[in-house]
Amino acid sequence: MDLHGKHLALLVAPMFRDEEVFEPLDYFNAAGADVAVLALTRGRVPGKLGGAIEPDRLLSAVTPDVFDALILPGGQAPEVLRLEPSVLAFVRAFDDRKATLAAICHGPQILISADRLRGRRVTCYKGIRDDVKLAGALYEDAPVVVDGHLITSREPRDLPRFHDAIADALLKTVAAE
Repeated sequence: MDLHGKHLALLVAPMFRDEEVFEPLDYFNAAGADVAVLALTRGRVPGKLGGAIEPDRLLSAVTPDVFDALILPGGQAPEVLRLEPSVLAFVRAFDDRKATLAAICHGPQILISADRLRGRRVTCYKGIRDDVKLAGALYEDAPVVVDGHLITSREPRDLPRFHDAIADALLKTVAAE
């Protein structure tokens, strides 16, 4: 699989779920994509399981239109990110232009706060399934759910399928170009 020329944004905040950042980063870099780790502040961002990552850029320094996909990892990071108006605007911009928007685990909490789940098929970590339903989503207990350009997944063990769904979406955009 060749994803050269594709640009992905991966949004982090303190207490992100380590595997949901490092594994997609490794997977998409190995496929040739350019993956930018974005954060709200400078400096190392600690993960929930002891890892840490240095963001490539600040969210405030980029525009969504330069990216082909946005990945929203879980952990406790979405609790912070969903409260930031700039994050919600960034997510809405991806959704409005129908760019690949992918969220795993607790990541859909950001989509809830951006009001982007109403009437859409999604999955998520079981602890927030009632939240996504109350936000108007059609919840499915599946490793990955693809609803148009929206891709959601449940938890770290589903990462291989999550990666494949994102890659498939990106390859479809290559074929359409």
